[in-house]
Amino acid sequence: MHKIKHVCFDLDGTLIDSYQTIYNTTIKTLHHLKIEEPLTESEFQKRIGHHFIHIFNDLAIPVPDIEEFIDIYKSYYFDFIDSSVLYPGIPEVLNELKHNEIKISLLTTKGQDQADKIIDHFDLRKFFNYVMGRRPDMEIKPSPQSLHFICNELMIEEYRTIIVGDTEIDIHCGKNAGAYSCAVTYGYRSEEFLKAENPDFILHDINGILKIIKDFKEISS
Repeated sequence: MHKIKHVCFDLDGTLIDSYQTIYNTTIKTLHHLKIEEPLTESEFQKRIGHHFIHIFNDLAIPVPDIEEFIDIYKSYYFDFIDSSVLYPGIPEVLNELKHNEIKISLLTTKGQDQADKIIDHFDLRKFFNYVMGRRPDMEIKPSPQSLHFICNELMIEEYRTIIVGDTEIDIHCGKNAGAYSCAVTYGYRSEEFLKAENPDFILHDINGILKIIKDFKEISS
């Protein structure tokens, strides 16, 4: 086992409990577009983390112009931002990782502009060495392309990287990139579901990432 030098975090369901914001913004945007197809919270929550085009296709909700939907969605998002909160312990864990000279990055399927606004809203920018949202020239998770790009920017090998997220796409992204994967159970997927995806680690509390880093360090010493 090699010493871990880089932790890559997902955003929604991992750092921020943003479900209600995402759901309410989605409903308002669909109403704006006069799309009246039912969207239940339970069915929607199972799919958070995927791109909207895949969510709507999966649920058979007709959205003719996905880019128009996203533009309107982003314009409404901060109307509901007060429904989003940081999960307990997030700033403290990020601070401890930074103190221990671990590189920290963000990888989300949210657009780059939206990711930047949210990170700044929660005053997390100071912790991150790299923030990466969805970009036109980059494949999204579970493709490894974006994680490879981040590792290259930080000059850290994938095998010294661990990606932390709450969905199967984070786990698959890590596996596809040759990085370690760590699933958190407090987000938008059940523990049973996550176990079936075979992540390298499963955490019930984000503080556990500090022990994982410490264990890697001791074994590699």
